[in-house]
Amino acid sequence: MASEFDYDVAVIGAGPGGYVAAIRASQLGLKAAVIERDKPGGVCLNIGCIPSKALIHHAETFLHRKDLEDFGVKVDTSGFDYSKVYKRSRNAADALSKGVQMLLKKNKIDLVAGEAKFVNKHELAIEGGDRKKVTAGNIIIATGGRPREIPGFEFDEKQVLSSTGLLYLQKLPKSMVVMGGGYIGMEFAYVMNAFGVDVTVVEMLPTILPASDTEVTKVVHKAFERRGVKFRTGTKVESMEKASGKLTLTLSNDTGNEQIEAETVLVAIGRVANTENLGLENIGVRPEKGVIRVEDYYRTSASNVFAIGDVVGTPPLAHVAMKEGEIVAEYLAGSAKETSVADDEIPAAVYSEPQVAYFGPTEEAAKKRGLKYKSATFPYRGAGKSVAVEQSEGIVKILYEPETHEILAAHVVGKDASELIHELLLAKKSELLPEDIATMIHAHPTLSEAVMEGARSAEGWAVHA
Repeated sequence: MASEFDYDVAVIGAGPGGYVAAIRASQLGLKAAVIERDKPGGVCLNIGCIPSKALIHHAETFLHRKDLEDFGVKVDTSGFDYSKVYKRSRNAADALSKGVQMLLKKNKIDLVAGEAKFVNKHELAIEGGDRKKVTAGNIIIATGGRPREIPGFEFDEKQVLSSTGLLYLQKLPKSMVVMGGGYIGMEFAYVMNAFGVDVTVVEMLPTILPASDTEVTKVVHKAFERRGVKFRTGTKVESMEKASGKLTLTLSNDTGNEQIEAETVLVAIGRVANTENLGLENIGVRPEKGVIRVEDYYRTSASNVFAIGDVVGTPPLAHVAMKEGEIVAEYLAGSAKETSVADDEIPAAVYSEPQVAYFGPTEEAAKKRGLKYKSATFPYRGAGKSVAVEQSEGIVKILYEPETHEILAAHVVGKDASELIHELLLAKKSELLPEDIATMIHAHPTLSEAVMEGARSAEGWAVHA
């Protein structure tokens, strides 16, 4: 690396992709810095993955008080204070943000406060911090994304909420309409419903969780409906009016129009990349619809500038950004083993109850892609532990190539699905077959036995089906 620069690598953004890229670069002997305008940890640690999962955990705890009532225990919730739930979620976020600062310090990475803007392909001007500029041989853009806002539903973070605004709620509304039945909308619908909010989910597409397998979404849909969540699928929100502290939304679908009222609306219809105000025009990088196009190793059209995470249009998941950051750092250090993340090896999860986790194409997508496949499904209730812990709602579904039995995809819905999916993904990445999982001893009783039996179903000899 050229010695005339302050650093070998400078990373814009200290989110999961950015701080991991910097740490990996430092581990491989490169001098690195991270420029961050806010708290280290990015959206994920501060206003995303971590505080939302803390809320989900507390929602589960609150929801399962009913189990105690079944034992004759009287639970008095009259003193319930949601602001304390909020505070505990913020404590988790703050602790991990400080943890990132410690990791950067431990790895001898400079954390530069301020907002970075390209002067040229090696120099960044810094605004709002102690330093005025940073120079580097290579620069990684890891500025993440933000909730998508649509005309007519602008965020005021009081009645019209983004996911960020919902995480900062300290008082529960009586009712909420969730616009968008994707993973963000469904997780927050679960939390709000668990704490007693009247929730209606409106989704334009025919099913909730449109990226998930249809068999999986049916399980989630039924579970949510039993808890009182209402759904309007195949439905569009046409307009919204505010009056007397209430919001009136006009919905439309194939059967006509209807109006529903709520105190609040959560707009959860995707995210947009943070690619504005970076001075990209000064280095000849021109985003398309806000997204930076990259080549192998996430290189942009400027040869020494790389981009990872939400800004490049790959799935907006923290672990994807982390892996992309590792790939770039390893490439810059001359030790790259991969050129990019393989789409069909990306695990995704929805952390509601029941949980959803998957990798690879859905059955519907496999058909559209013209893939030759067979599917094997095993019900959770066939695994003894699911019955013992009263969490028997769910399935394990495996898509595999008919002749070679190569694992193409897996979809799990049920308790701890976000943990179980990785055994199947490891098998796929290691080029193992369902037979290898089917014949491996799994501890009894465990939920992982449902994965084993799913693999046995693919081999035609499930024991507990």
